[in-house]
Amino acid sequence: MPTVDDILEHIGEFCFFQRQTFFLLALLSASFAPIYVGIVFLGFTPDHRCLSPGVAELSLRCGWSLAEELNFTVPGPGMEGEAFPRQCCSYQVDWNQSALGCVDPLASLASNRSHLPLGPCVHGWVYDTPGSSIVTEFNLVCANSWMLDLFQSAVNVGFFIGSISIGYIADSRFGRKLCLLVTILINATSGVLMAISPTYTWMLIFRLIQGLVSKASWLIGYILITEFVGLSYRRTVGIFYQVAFTVGLVVLAGVAYALPHWRWLQFTVTLPNFCFLLYYWCIPESPRWLISQNKNAKAMTVIKYIARKNGKSLPASLQSLRPDEEIGEKMNPSFLDLVRTPQIRKHTLILMYNWFTGSVLYQGLIMHVGLAGSNIYLDFFYSALVEFPAAFLIILTIDRVGRRYPWAASNVVAGAACLASVFIPDDLQWLRVTVSCLGRMGITMAYQMVCLVNAELYPTFIRNLGVLVCSSMCDIGGVITPFLVYRLSDVWQEFPLLVFAVVGLIAGGLVLLLPETKGKTLPETIDEAENMQRPRKNKEKMIYLQVKKQDIPLN
Repeated sequence: MPTVDDILEHIGEFCFFQRQTFFLLALLSASFAPIYVGIVFLGFTPDHRCLSPGVAELSLRCGWSLAEELNFTVPGPGMEGEAFPRQCCSYQVDWNQSALGCVDPLASLASNRSHLPLGPCVHGWVYDTPGSSIVTEFNLVCANSWMLDLFQSAVNVGFFIGSISIGYIADSRFGRKLCLLVTILINATSGVLMAISPTYTWMLIFRLIQGLVSKASWLIGYILITEFVGLSYRRTVGIFYQVAFTVGLVVLAGVAYALPHWRWLQFTVTLPNFCFLLYYWCIPESPRWLISQNKNAKAMTVIKYIARKNGKSLPASLQSLRPDEEIGEKMNPSFLDLVRTPQIRKHTLILMYNWFTGSVLYQGLIMHVGLAGSNIYLDFFYSALVEFPAAFLIILTIDRVGRRYPWAASNVVAGAACLASVFIPDDLQWLRVTVSCLGRMGITMAYQMVCLVNAELYPTFIRNLGVLVCSSMCDIGGVITPFLVYRLSDVWQEFPLLVFAVVGLIAGGLVLLLPETKGKTLPETIDEAENMQRPRKNKEKMIYLQVKKQDIPLN
């Protein structure tokens, strides 16, 4: 019996319906960027100092400039240029006393300022920024700086829990479409509620809810578009779906520059999500999922709808769909299906490690080596641009070489770049930045490749679950990466780069143990997934004929 790939060859592998669906889901992919990296702008920490009530009056009376006010009233940096005392401590001085003069007012109290007592900022802080962020509004600095870390950790915890739980539900009970729409609604609602949250606690709760549904929504969209298109277009739409996320990063930089106040920024990037609810009338359920659930009549209805939208006719010989023999009954996915058989178990473990590696290197390189300059918007913009060449390199190599070797090479390049950075002297900063960008490009390619290949290695009935479970490891990587960077840097500044190098090189070697998926149809059953490394007959070359028998009289 014909498969979905066979039918798509006749009704269009990437025609009007697929193009329209890809465009709609690409918008969904771009909208995920503010949630994944929005902390850069929402949690921006500007330069700050203690608010001292009497300083403003003294400065006004003496006619000080801002530089003079800071020089006379704010503690200097601590040991080795640390800014902590300047930002988190103030002189324990009554600035309202009349004995203080306008020229070095503290000289009358102590000959050396280091002898003056310092204390915490009891009256709040003054922030040197024209805008606002959750840091400036809720004072998430100094002793409260851990609350900003908790804010970002809540998103990653939500990613982890939501990916696994919603992935299971989408595969086993309610399908791709319903789960997509429900997660979109919850994401949009919680995003708006976060923008109007009166306290840090409520903001944290709504951010956690966004994490629970937003990544699952993005990955369900990825699964849907790869299941709607034909074999020859599957990898291209998978790559450009991730390019849409990069476009979202670039747009986010511009929107954040235009809206420097975090509440308006959060409103602006959240409200468009409500428009995605219109997808109820635009995007049908995946026919592959319907077949895996033994809902053949509904699957054929969707296939006929796709054919009609593409302006194609469905041959009569292809209008009877049956699941493969292994799927004689409705198949309910289980977490055990990801490790029950030897080949799928190997795929699962290698994919989980590569998701983890991608997250650690991707975020770790950004944390360890920043781009030159102090403009946060330009820095973010430039770092986003690096991801575009990575996508086009994949497109140029993936059909000629395959998936495995470019994927392994990108991991090796990222690891080698980290290793090389250890030995580059500090005075060659341009070379360090160049090598860091090369490593960023390599790990971006690896990140995109793991998402593409992950969907190609699992049979239909556990495909969504497999992608979501494996990709949940990148959330764990996102949680521990700051500790790897900052704690290991206390031991030796280049220690994190050595760890990144080892992790990346190991990932490149493990990729070579996976089967090549170039030119292969998506596996429909566990047997097909288990036998992917064995040569098999390409289904797309099979031709189905309907033969009409004639009655021949017997003599």
